[in-house]
Amino acid sequence: MLEIKVVIADSEKMNTLKNSINTQNIPNHVAVIMDGNGRWAKKKGLARVFGHQHAVESVRNVTEAAAEIGIGYLTLYTFSTENWSRPKEEVNGLMTLLVNSIEKETPTLNKNNIQLLAIGDINRLPDAVSRKLQSCINETKNNTGLKLVLALSYSSRCEIIDAAKKIAAKVLEGEIAINDIDEAYFSSQLTTAKIPDPDLLIRTSGEIRISNFLLWQIAYSELYFTDVHWPDFSKEDFFNAILSYQQRERRFGKTGEQIQK
Repeated sequence: MLEIKVVIADSEKMNTLKNSINTQNIPNHVAVIMDGNGRWAKKKGLARVFGHQHAVESVRNVTEAAAEIGIGYLTLYTFSTENWSRPKEEVNGLMTLLVNSIEKETPTLNKNNIQLLAIGDINRLPDAVSRKLQSCINETKNNTGLKLVLALSYSSRCEIIDAAKKIAAKVLEGEIAINDIDEAYFSSQLTTAKIPDPDLLIRTSGEIRISNFLLWQIAYSELYFTDVHWPDFSKEDFFNAILSYQQRERRFGKTGEQIQK
């Protein structure tokens, strides 16, 4: 009975927190740097891969929370280009986990009307991962709810350099003039061309840095840092991040008085 009462109390607390969110001020796009899996596992005397395994539940909870309150896009920094330099055993474990998770979660994504997208150097992923990823993208492409974006083998610097190369080639070919290049055009050459810039960037585990993630896109994003390691990051933590966002005044270079007019 005690356990049931605790569960009910937690549920009531969660609903109270969720209901305190202003539905008229929901960020359209939330990006998350999911950090701390390895340190979470180390603190428990476990191998790093166990941290990644437990992180899947946090992905599920946060995706569900984002869908519940009407967020349009949720981008998760799943695997960076720098992560390829980690120990081979850990990388292999991550790739296996990724394949299994994508396959397992596809029916749930469809059930909840969630569309899966991916950005990054997808061609660098192992064939098994690429096939499962593309299959899930195809199976969910007609869903009209939350857009769940996985940043895989992703590097923002590489993305910016690739965009600059594409634009330079178009100038050389006479397809565009130099004066045609502005912020909007540059954005259209990025892998996130059809994705709005993040309104809120969350990073877990106490680290206060961006780590080569969406550097162009987060120019005016609100930043939220928490000491909670990603495997422990709950719906409650996510809702608290949204509430923090809603307490801020987004001025985009203007004065507070100008925004209020």
